[in-house]
Amino acid sequence: MPPDLKDDAARVLGSPIARATRIYGGFAPSATFRVVLRDRRRAFFKGIYPPEGTGAIWMLDEEERIYRHLGDRIAPWAPKFLGSVRHEGWHAILLEDLGPTDVPPWTPAKTRVAARSYADFHRRNLGSRLPRWLPQREWRRFSESWAKAGGDGLDKPAALARRRRDEAREWLDVAYPVLAAKAARLGTQRARTTLLHFDTRADNLRVTRGKLRIFDWNWACPGAPEFDLAAFAQGVTADGGPAPERVVAWYGERLAVDRRVLDASVAAIAGFFVRLAWRPPVKGLPRLRSVQRRQLKASLRWAARIEGLPDPRWLEAVAD
Repeated sequence: MPPDLKDDAARVLGSPIARATRIYGGFAPSATFRVVLRDRRRAFFKGIYPPEGTGAIWMLDEEERIYRHLGDRIAPWAPKFLGSVRHEGWHAILLEDLGPTDVPPWTPAKTRVAARSYADFHRRNLGSRLPRWLPQREWRRFSESWAKAGGDGLDKPAALARRRRDEAREWLDVAYPVLAAKAARLGTQRARTTLLHFDTRADNLRVTRGKLRIFDWNWACPGAPEFDLAAFAQGVTADGGPAPERVVAWYGERLAVDRRVLDASVAAIAGFFVRLAWRPPVKGLPRLRSVQRRQLKASLRWAARIEGLPDPRWLEAVAD
């Protein structure tokens, strides 16, 4: 990183940077640091100088746009936006420091706090008018997930089960028409809308002092709260936390859940991971496929329970 970038950040923050600790864990090719200023205040630095062919510049541009224009919609769940800097191709945003990683492990107590707080966030923006520049149909696109994975394409996710690949393919052949039909409903189903975070995984949040705090807002968009809930709940389970049904129940203590939309969302998200989890590693994102395989197992088992399908035991043979 060029020294001038550090100096520019210090000017925006109003004090020289005394110490910076590199933070790892996300997927994007970003330089992330928890910084301590000379006046003892703290901040979080997220910088991008992306390799050729990535969308990282777009992602950080969109995230800054959300912080600047929707700050009142995402507070107090989001960290405070402290400013941004650009220098010789670098782009960095400066945020409130939310502290070190604290989940996983997902204890029942922390999961309940997070689920209830997530419902409060969705309720805050329920039915509100949101800017037209936000992507309007991102959650609806998941309705096509199973259709894109069908036919001979099911051989590839089945191969994740290795010696049990024939068992996996047989199960997928039975489940495919059921889950594809359920996911397709997401494309036209009537639903309440709110502001979605659209990427609420453990590496994008903290559960501290009895509150849920969420960052990485570059995918924010309007949509049904049940879609965010389905993605979040299966992600908790994939990280070794409580079952998704328990997450939904805790969320429902604060905001009623439309089961039709939730069930269609679960089926669609499972299809998304069926399409992606078997693919080769993405350059620069070595952890991505492993996380997707864990979420494949959590979401597909959940979808099977909802639809009364046989237990997909072949998932036991899928390596993380």
